[in-house]
Amino acid sequence: MEGKAEAVTMNPHNDELLSKQIMRQEAAAAEKQEIQMQCDDAMKPNDGELLSKQRMKQEAVATEKEGIHMRCDDTITDQEMNKIELMRALVEKQDPSSKNDFHVPCLKEIDDYALRRFLRARDLDIEKSAAMFLKYLKWRQSFVPKGSISVSEIPNEIAQNKMFMQGEDKQGCPIAVVFGGRHIQNKLGGVEEFKRFIVFALDKLCARTSPGREKFTIIGDLQNFGYCNSDVRAYLAALSIVQDCFPERLGKVLLVHVPYIFCTLWKILYPFIDNHTKKKIMFVENKRLTATLLQAIDESQLPETYGGKMQLVPIQDA
Repeated sequence: MEGKAEAVTMNPHNDELLSKQIMRQEAAAAEKQEIQMQCDDAMKPNDGELLSKQRMKQEAVATEKEGIHMRCDDTITDQEMNKIELMRALVEKQDPSSKNDFHVPCLKEIDDYALRRFLRARDLDIEKSAAMFLKYLKWRQSFVPKGSISVSEIPNEIAQNKMFMQGEDKQGCPIAVVFGGRHIQNKLGGVEEFKRFIVFALDKLCARTSPGREKFTIIGDLQNFGYCNSDVRAYLAALSIVQDCFPERLGKVLLVHVPYIFCTLWKILYPFIDNHTKKKIMFVENKRLTATLLQAIDESQLPETYGGKMQLVPIQDA
């Protein structure tokens, strides 16, 4: 009997059937989870999010201990200054018009911190940073020829009353609140007006920063977000502008009141988000919403709708 049992166990035909059965089960499980996997991963605290939470807790403890708001005074290092000078020279060599007053904006008006942002966005690679910066100059000259976007150029976007700005977080970064459930595809002004609105808002935020404290924080509120708000073309355009034209400006994005329906949109957008930006996005649990926000933002600077004391101010009035 023992010899017969051993023969059955070692039968290659049985092993092959067992292997095929296991493969079919794995394939079925993979097919079942394929759609949800990426969104589920985003909604669960990954290593980056856990580290982010740990850093915010440490910052909160330090703030309480010192009795002051934490500030991020990021001075330029000698190594960075050397690369900035090399980058500036390379930009002038590749585009001599960049140093003229008639260039909008001209290179001499760009401070060292601005050039450093482009360097950091390309991991301090001088040639890649210079190419990125030259592309930005051309974009700015054609898209914002007057130097800024006026409210009269974005009436349909302003009418949706979806973006607000007030206060600053514990690192001194200005805060904007965006209500995704209020955004509807702009059929009158199209994507171009939406892009102008994004530049208008980003310029407003950047105007509230200072050298060494150059980033801003976004609270993305997705309450009541539905299919009608899933404007993929507009969101991809916004991503491109933030990543390509305003590098190293985004400090963090805190997504709150995230509905399951957002997972479909997230799966589409995720591949277009660069790795630097992905690390700055955090999904906040509803049950810990106020507590999580208070780790990064003082109660006096947190909007009332999240348990703070700050009133929401429309972006155009801020």
